[in-house]
This record gives sequence, structure tokens and C-alpha cells, in this order.
Amino acid sequence: MTQKTFNRTLITAALPYANGGVHIGHLAGVYIPSDIYARYLRLRNKPVLFICGSDEHGVPITIRARREHCTPQDVVDRYHKLIKDSFEAFGISFDIYSRTTSAVHEKTATEFFKTLYDKGEFIEKESEQYYDEEAKTFLADRYITGECPHCHKPGAYGDQCESCGTALSPLELINPQSAISGSKPVLRTTKHWYLPLDKHQPWLEKWILGEHADWRSNVTGQC
Repeated sequence: MTQKTFNRTLITAALPYANGGVHIGHLAGVYIPSDIYARYLRLRNKPVLFICGSDEHGVPITIRARREHCTPQDVVDRYHKLIKDSFEAFGISFDIYSRTTSAVHEKTATEFFKTLYDKGEFIEKESEQYYDEEAKTFLADRYITGECPHCHKPGAYGDQCESCGTALSPLELINPQSAISGSKPVLRTTKHWYLPLDKHQPWLEKWILGEHADWRSNVTGQC
């Protein structure tokens, strides 16, 4: 078997949501293993870059902001500093630890989206989504609760029932209600952009299954 050689190595780790602190489970599962690998490559004088950052976009952040009666920016500013300081205290050797509200992240993410959009890679579809007429906002999955259609426990979320673990769609919930106002949401039409990965299946299948047979089975399974 031919030994693969790389001129440079980029190591990334999962971005923690900036809505709470990191704990031992986070460190053991993600950051310590990647830190060990980064340190190993540095000891061998290999060019390596180890980067990560706080994920400051997402429903968990807006939920905490509403609960604490502050803005999402207040939440991410507080927890980004807490997370960054925690990693430094634990000695995780990131070369760069940034945040998704940084100017470079916004510019790069926008360029990715615009490039795909200009190439016509997206499919635009109108679909129905729950809307809270009292709060005057569309509701993300976690902002909708109701009775699970499978185990019939109350308090299931629009994406998953915590009692039986079943993945759900908001439209499957029985007697749905808004987690923001408690009112019954209504369905309204909204536009979404979808990236059809099925059209890229042939080359992805070749790249994952054919060219990376050395990956661990659980990694291949996830991909």
C-alpha cells in the first residue's frame, strides 16, 4: 500500500455553541484527541494549523437570550469569552480560536453561498412552516412543542421527542404550540434554498468509499 504524504495538515474540531460552557465530555470527545494529534505533528516539525471557534448562530442561542431577557449578541459575547478562556486554561493548543460573528467568517460564508447560488446549484422551494402570530415570527423546530405522535408524551420538540428519541417533523406534532408565546401556531408559506446532494452522489461515493478506504468504519458510516 502506497504511503500518503501531505505537505500541510489542517485540523479542525466541532464548533461549540456559544450558549453555555464546555464540560469534560466536550473535551474528551472532541478537543483533547485533536489537540494530541496537533501536538504530535508539531513535535515532528510538520506544518500544521489547528483551528476552531464558537458557533454563534443557532436556535439554542436565541432560546437562551429569550429566557434571560437579553439579546443574542449579549449571550454569544458572554459565552464566547467563557469558552475561549476555558480552552486556554485546559491547555488546548489552538492556533486560531475565532467566532462565527467575525468579519472573515461572514465574508467567507457569504462567498460560499453566492458562488453556489450564481452557479444555479440551489433549488428554491416554497413550503409551509409554522408561524407565531402573537410573536410575529416563523418558528424553528425547537420553538415548537406538542404531543409526540409515537409515544404520546407531551413536550416533544419539532425535531425530536426527548422521551422516545424519535426524529420528528414539526407537522407531525399533535396539538403543536409555540414555545415563545404558548399560542397555537399557524401554517404560512415561506421560501427555502436546498442543496441537492443527490446530484453529486457519484463523485462523493467514489471519494468516500473508493479513495478513503483507510478511514475508520464509524467515520465512513457517518459520511
